[in-house]
Amino acid sequence: MLNAIASHAESSSLPPALPKADYRNAMARLGAAVNIITTDGPAGRAGFTASAVCSVTDEPPMLLVCLNRSASVYPAFTANGVLCVNVLAAGHQTLSGLFGGKTPMDERFAAGRWSRKATGSPVLDDAAASFDCRVVRATSAGTHDVLFCEALAIAIGGAAQSLIYFDRRYHEIAAPPH
Repeated sequence: MLNAIASHAESSSLPPALPKADYRNAMARLGAAVNIITTDGPAGRAGFTASAVCSVTDEPPMLLVCLNRSASVYPAFTANGVLCVNVLAAGHQTLSGLFGGKTPMDERFAAGRWSRKATGSPVLDDAAASFDCRVVRATSAGTHDVLFCEALAIAIGGAAQSLIYFDRRYHEIAAPPH
């Protein structure tokens, strides 16, 4: 079905490509959870900040993570084949900034408390939730690889809160008390 859709889109006369700035401005209106994606293994320990994460299916438990192929951490993630999606909680803005910038890897990890689960990837102890995964497939799309990841273990934090990125700023949200 998807091949038919793609084939139809290529053969029809579509308008010219959108300007990159217009696309980015519109995507800034799409609120997203902020995550630190970590890995460890033969290629070493690495991590980066990402909002391009979403659920794929619960049978088997699978999510996807988008990773820029030009990112300095790309070789470690592709060689290790495992990762942990650490969903950031309220108050993690500084940690997000460290993992989203050019900060040396040792300094990034020194700013948090970490443990390990099934894959050996670093699990942030005070994350809202963590999904410890093995990468089961990767697909290239534009400048990124879309990593399909099967969750092997999870950890759920105590408080129902999250850090969201919307309109180029962080926002903290929390569930109302029951």
